Amino acid sequence: MSQENQGAVRSNIRVVLFGLMIALMLAMLDNMIVSTALPRITLEFGGADHFTWIVTAYILGTTVSTPIWGKLGDLYGRKKVFLTSVVLFLVGSALCGMSGSDLLGGADNGMIQLIAFRAVQGLGAGGLMVGVMAIIGDLVPPRERARYQGLIAGIMATAMVAGPLVGGFITDNLSWRWAFYVNLPLGGIALFVLATTMRLPKYRTEHRIDWLGTALLSVGITAVVLVTTWGGNSHDWTSPQILGLAVLAVVALVAFGLVERRAPEPILPLGLFANRNFALISVIGFLLGFAMFGAMNFLPLYQQTVQGASATNSGLLLLPMMFGMLVVSPAVGRAITRTGRYRAYPIVGGVVMAAGVALLTRLDLDTSKTESSLYMIVLGIGMGFLMQTSMLIAQNSVAQKDLGAASGAATFFRSIGGSIGVSLFGAIFANRIADSPAGSAFGGGTGEGRNMDLEKLRQLPPQLRETVLGGLADAVSHVFVWAVFLTVAVPVLAWFIREIPLRSTNDAPPDATGEEQAEVALGKPSAA
Repeated sequence: MSQENQGAVRSNIRVVLFGLMIALMLAMLDNMIVSTALPRITLEFGGADHFTWIVTAYILGTTVSTPIWGKLGDLYGRKKVFLTSVVLFLVGSALCGMSGSDLLGGADNGMIQLIAFRAVQGLGAGGLMVGVMAIIGDLVPPRERARYQGLIAGIMATAMVAGPLVGGFITDNLSWRWAFYVNLPLGGIALFVLATTMRLPKYRTEHRIDWLGTALLSVGITAVVLVTTWGGNSHDWTSPQILGLAVLAVVALVAFGLVERRAPEPILPLGLFANRNFALISVIGFLLGFAMFGAMNFLPLYQQTVQGASATNSGLLLLPMMFGMLVVSPAVGRAITRTGRYRAYPIVGGVVMAAGVALLTRLDLDTSKTESSLYMIVLGIGMGFLMQTSMLIAQNSVAQKDLGAASGAATFFRSIGGSIGVSLFGAIFANRIADSPAGSAFGGGTGEGRNMDLEKLRQLPPQLRETVLGGLADAVSHVFVWAVFLTVAVPVLAWFIREIPLRSTNDAPPDATGEEQAEVALGKPSAA
C-alpha cells in the first residue's frame, strides 16, 4: 500500500471501526437475544418439537458460510463482499420478524418460515464475523492489530451478557418480532457508514470459484453440526440417523480434502495448515470454543436451578467472567502493540483458562454466588489472553492475499469447537444425571436441561428438592471435569508456537508467507 493510501486509511479508521463494531455486535447479539424470545415464539406458532431448529438453523448457516465468505473476500474484494453479507443479514432479520404474519400467509406456517429465514440470517452473520476480522487485517498492520482485536473481544463479551438482558426486555415490553426488527436500524447505520467511508487496499487475485469444494464443505459441515446438535438429544448417538450423518460427514470432508489439493483457487487452502503456527492456533481456537461455549451453556443452568437465580439475573451473574475478558483483552492488545511479542500470551491464557475450568469442578450445592463469581473471573481472564491473540497469530501466519481464508478458518474452528463442545458436554451431563435423583426433573435425563421444569422443582418437598439439586450440581461439575482434560492441552500446544515478528506495515509482497513478510519488516531480503 502506498504512503498516500496508508494516510487515507488511517484518517478514517475510527469511523470505519465504529461501523464494523456495530456489524459484529449484531451478529453476536442476535442469537443471545432470540434465545429469550423462544418461549413466546413457541406459544404463538406451536411446534415445540421444532423450536430448537430456530437456533440450529442460525448456527448452521453461520458455520457453513464462514470459510466461504472469507475466501470470497480474498477473490472479489472485502468491501463489496462484506456489504453483501450485511444486506443478507438485514433481509433475513426482516423476514424473520415477518414470519407467520398475514403478509406471509398467517401463523400456520410460521415456524417453518422462521426456521428458513433464520438460516438466511445465519448465512449473512457468517460474513459479518469473518469480514470484520479480515477488514481490520487489511486496514491495520499486525503490530497494531492486537489493540483493535482486543476491542473486538470486548464487544463479543459484552454481547454475550447484553443479549439475554436486551432480549428479555424486548420480549416483555414489545414483541418477539422486535428481537429481529431491532437489527434493521442498527444494521442500516453500519451499512451507510461502511459504504461511504471504508477504503481498503486491493490485491490482484485470479477469480475462480471452487464450486465443488464449496458444496462438499457445506455438506460436511452441515452433517457435523447436525450430529453434534441431534446426538444425545433428538436421537440416540447410535441411532441410524446419527451414524448415517457421521458417515456422510467423513465422506464429504475427505472428498473435500482431495478436491482442495487440486483446485486452482481452493475455498480453504490446505497449504495454510502446513504452517505450524496456523495449524496450532486452529486447534487452540477449537479448544477455546469448547471451553467458552460450554461454560456459557451450563453456568446459567446451574445458576437458575441450584442458586435460584431468574433467567435475567443468571445473565447478570455471568458478568464476572465477562469482566475478566473485558479487562484483559484490551490490556493484552496494547501490550502486543507496544512490544510486538505475543507468544507468551496464549501460554499464560491457556494455563489460567485451565485453572478456571478446574475451579468450576468445585461447584456444588453449597457454593456461594461470590465463590462461583471468583471462579468465573479466572476463566474470563484466561479467555481474555486467548481471544484476540489466536486470531492475530492466524493472520500473521499467512500471506496477505489469504487473509480472508485464514480469518474464516480461525472463526470456523472456534464455532465448530463451540458446537461440538456444547453437544458433547450435554451428552455427558445427561448421562451423569440420568441415574441421579434429579433425573425425573429432566424428563428422564435426556437433553441438556432443556426439559427442566423449574416450577416442578420449586414444588418438591425441601429435603427431596435439596437431593435433586445436589444431583444437578454434581452433573454440572462433572461436565467441567471433562473440560479440564481438553483445556490443559491449550498451553501445551501454545508452547510450540513460533514467535514471528509482527510487521509494522502491510507492505510485504501479497504472495509472501508470514515468515517472508516478517523478514520484510526486519529489513531482510525476501525470496518472494
